[in-house]
Amino acid sequence: MTQEPITPREPISLATALASFAEWWSPRIVTTVNDYDVRVAKVEGEHVWHVHDRTDEFFLVLDGELHIGLREASGERTVVLPKGSVFTVPRGTEHKPYAPVPTAILLLEPTGTLSVGDRHDEVPDHVDATSGHALG
Repeated sequence: MTQEPITPREPISLATALASFAEWWSPRIVTTVNDYDVRVAKVEGEHVWHVHDRTDEFFLVLDGELHIGLREASGERTVVLPKGSVFTVPRGTEHKPYAPVPTAILLLEPTGTLSVGDRHDEVPDHVDATSGHALG
């Protein structure tokens, strides 16, 4: 099933978009750019170890702080992204986001990309395995 692109005809306030839902780890699609979704999410606590085999994953921290555990060929490490920071997890890299405090993030991913990747550990109840929800 092909998802229709979301292309608003008016500017969108990210603060308003984030205020429109309460669920943690449940991204909302704000708009699309070519074949990519621009998603926002509220996050707190742990996500799940997962891998996107065919795409990178871009993170921008809008508020709060995001930690991303990475399992790389050289070993395991964690990157810390304070508010205003960006980071791209390369395709094929196992990673696990974690937010020690309530955090707002913006993600850029190809339309249809699952929030839990192509391969993942067991998905806990607080994580929404989705390709993104429409706003509103």
